[in-house]
Amino acid sequence: MGWAVRKRAPKTMLGTEAGPGALTSCLSAQCVVADLALVGVPLDTDLPSFCFQFWEVIGEEHGIDWAGSYRGDSALQLERVSVYYNEAHGKKYVPRAVLVDLEPGTMDSIRSSRLGALFQPDSFVHGNSGAGNNWAKGHYTEGAELVESVLDAVRAEAEGCDCLQGFQLVHSLGGGTGSGMGTLLLGKIREEYPDRILNSFSVMPSPKVSDTVVEPYNAVLSVHQLLQNSDACFCIDNEALYDICFRTLRLATPTYGDLNHLVSLTMSGVTTSLRFPGQLNADLRKLAVNMVPFPRLHFFMPGFAPLTAQGSQQYRALSVAELTQQMFDARNTMAACDPRRGRYLTVACIFRGRMSTKEVDAQLLAVQTRSSGCFVEWIPNNVKVAVCDIPPRGLSMAATFIGNSTAIQELFSRISEHFSAMFKRKAFVHWYTGEGMDINEFAEAESNIQDLVSEYQQLQDAEAVPEEKEEVGGEAEREPGDKGH
Repeated sequence: MGWAVRKRAPKTMLGTEAGPGALTSCLSAQCVVADLALVGVPLDTDLPSFCFQFWEVIGEEHGIDWAGSYRGDSALQLERVSVYYNEAHGKKYVPRAVLVDLEPGTMDSIRSSRLGALFQPDSFVHGNSGAGNNWAKGHYTEGAELVESVLDAVRAEAEGCDCLQGFQLVHSLGGGTGSGMGTLLLGKIREEYPDRILNSFSVMPSPKVSDTVVEPYNAVLSVHQLLQNSDACFCIDNEALYDICFRTLRLATPTYGDLNHLVSLTMSGVTTSLRFPGQLNADLRKLAVNMVPFPRLHFFMPGFAPLTAQGSQQYRALSVAELTQQMFDARNTMAACDPRRGRYLTVACIFRGRMSTKEVDAQLLAVQTRSSGCFVEWIPNNVKVAVCDIPPRGLSMAATFIGNSTAIQELFSRISEHFSAMFKRKAFVHWYTGEGMDINEFAEAESNIQDLVSEYQQLQDAEAVPEEKEEVGGEAEREPGDKGH
């Protein structure tokens, strides 16, 4: 069912499917990961950022240890390892990553951590002054001074790929570096690699879990850029992650480590089909093509099932039916929006583990039949499915959910309202204009995000247009240049 449930012959062209064993000069489509400000989360032995933990999770899945050596037990772990790792001298596997911050502290922490030796020295790019939670500093001044050094590192990684499929940006929209410099870098990469997929994992600020008062400014200015330069944006916010920890996992005092664990599982799940062979395969380009019905509406709500606490053991294996039920549950969504208050334009479900594709198809058909009002009827077969035989570590089966739902307008409405409340009185604006930013950019960004909310609402209210019967006389009698109405 959906758009990707028929297995096709292996292909090796960019953006097409590479089936099991299809190793040619193209090998597999590769990604370069840019970690901006490490999502603004403090990094020490107890508080790893989720992009840092992402490398830890996929390292375990591919059998790559802290030193970059292969310690796995299956040839499948290495079959597509080149998607995220470059094989260096001495059979050492090095992440295709560039780690960036506008201050040196985070980089020093990573270098001295257990995972520090895994990255190349050239992968670390940092400034010395920071962005001070100011989008304009990251975008126009401090970030602009550093961006060419970052691009040099990105080019070096891209040149090391046999078949570059795209780039993955991991950043926060609440601070100054991830938001301001992150969107600056995204625009530069778009100019230089216009035909490559640009994905972002973007952490949205939340009033319930807030670090700084100007977060709404930074977020709205960033979304203004992401609308233009990102092909797919996976929206995550700390409010939803805390809710999962409190309500679902019953954690009394969740740590950043607990939040990062949830996000790294989701990031691993989203990239599964790129990294492993399976019964059905997808890639980043197919995901973008199938998930984005209109260019501006490329903001996704991710989720994962089963949700487990960091370090816990899964005592009971879930069935495909239970996984499907949990995956569509609003409590498993990692963006603080309720999908029940919107309608799905498109959905992607990535199942992992040994299971019957027939059963997967049946369960998803049951969901669409039972909850038909939650899916727009004017996009038929709008559920995309991928199945990978290899489960995550410690689980027999799992599922990653990616939803393009009109309900995400709640998230944009929330940050837009907080933006407008401050901007109406020009509060804190002088910190931005002091960096050379034009105040009109605030108004443009505000208008753009309000337009985005309106576009989602219009599609939520839209109904399928009935097919008109052919008019035997009228249509044929039109003049050649008349397009009608």
